[in-house]
Amino acid sequence: MPKMTAKRMCYAALLAAMYLPLSLYAAVQVGNVRISFGSLPVVAAALLFGPVDAVIVAMVGEFFKQLLTYGITYTTVLYLIPPALRGLVVGLGALALTSLRGQRLEERRTVCYAVCILAAICTTVGNTLINWLDSVIFGYYTPALIFGGLVWRFIVGMINAVVMASLAMPLVKILRKQNAVSGL
Repeated sequence: MPKMTAKRMCYAALLAAMYLPLSLYAAVQVGNVRISFGSLPVVAAALLFGPVDAVIVAMVGEFFKQLLTYGITYTTVLYLIPPALRGLVVGLGALALTSLRGQRLEERRTVCYAVCILAAICTTVGNTLINWLDSVIFGYYTPALIFGGLVWRFIVGMINAVVMASLAMPLVKILRKQNAVSGL
């Protein structure tokens, strides 16, 4: 793994800062499911720098989103886990492909889509578990509320993953081509 340089930390900070407006303002609410571009910086960080940077970008970005949306609650830290899972899965996929095959994940489109879809499934499972725990802690649990739209959330999450991967792959290729970043 490349060492953490000031330039790399600045890129991670920029990606984390982009997470907030892309999550809050570049989003569409469909029923009880929110489709946003917030995962784009996380996927880009994972492809560019690997799992550690992607997890940091996701957690910092989601922390500020939670802070501005809900304030600090008992479960604020728990809601940082699902976006971090996305960064971890995509970052580990990128790291594994680079280490084992000497290829970048964004260059293997089918594999990149598969990894991003797997990350979306993990994120949806994580969100569902955190929503369940939140509902139990705060006393509003009903199975219909927590699990009623689960299939729909999986479908939307996988579609969102395909869209984000479709945007992230050319973005990362351009950044690498222009030598704007150095990472994995």
